[in-house]
Amino acid sequence: MWSYVHAWKAGKIDIAGFIHEAKRIGAEGVELLDFFYKDRDADRAHAIKALEETGLPCGVFSVGNNFAKPTPEDRKNELGKIRFGIDEAVTFKAGTVRVFSGDVSEGITFEDAREWIIEGLTEASNLAAEAGVNLALENHGKLAGRGDQVREIILEVRARSGNDALGANPDTGNFLLVNQPSHEAIRQVADLAYMVHFKDFAKASEGHDGFAYAALDGGKYCGTAIGEGEVDLAECLRSLKQVGFNGWLNTEYESEEDPFTGVPRSIENARKFRDAAR
Repeated sequence: MWSYVHAWKAGKIDIAGFIHEAKRIGAEGVELLDFFYKDRDADRAHAIKALEETGLPCGVFSVGNNFAKPTPEDRKNELGKIRFGIDEAVTFKAGTVRVFSGDVSEGITFEDAREWIIEGLTEASNLAAEAGVNLALENHGKLAGRGDQVREIILEVRARSGNDALGANPDTGNFLLVNQPSHEAIRQVADLAYMVHFKDFAKASEGHDGFAYAALDGGKYCGTAIGEGEVDLAECLRSLKQVGFNGWLNTEYESEEDPFTGVPRSIENARKFRDAAR
């Protein structure tokens, strides 16, 4: 649903409307996010009804936690977000909860936050394993956004928790923000992937005055429709295919173009990439 965040903020679509729009444009399932809840009980009920009406599954429920916080109380609150996501995943019969590690903030480095992240995700993995749900760690933000960092965290959490509830959610666009070619990063985590955010970015043109994400090296990137940016999406899918990936390939759209035109085009292009990789 994040693909429609600007339309949602403008009051053009709600959660149920998104589900019906996903059906209309030929999506095979949806990813819902805690971000879009205004009235949890009412929104959940409307979402369940829309899923029943469309016959679409909710494959993933996503939360936006951040364990890169210095106080135990704050990190406990972040664990609570994942606990909520697990409960929602069970309600929606979604097999996966997308989670984060943490993001950059003033005075906190990856070395500072590494243990907090691993401790939090270890606890979360145990909760998920008990509920029969997987967690998928996204390379979100610049604190732990490289493929090798994501892999290291997942393997350490698996070793500590004694289960494999935590896997990866490689976001094919976000790797560019830590100046790592996406197709190279995907190779580092493909065998750990439980889902994928299939996204495309392009370098912002000189003089670009719209929204752009800043990379670690100061470069700026803009979202595009799938297949219209510079991510080597075909090679990303080849790496996933080589390890037998069979999870959700979730189109995520972050362009400034109206999502009601950009997302259908992205779905169509994503399907072409997927079919070519088979």
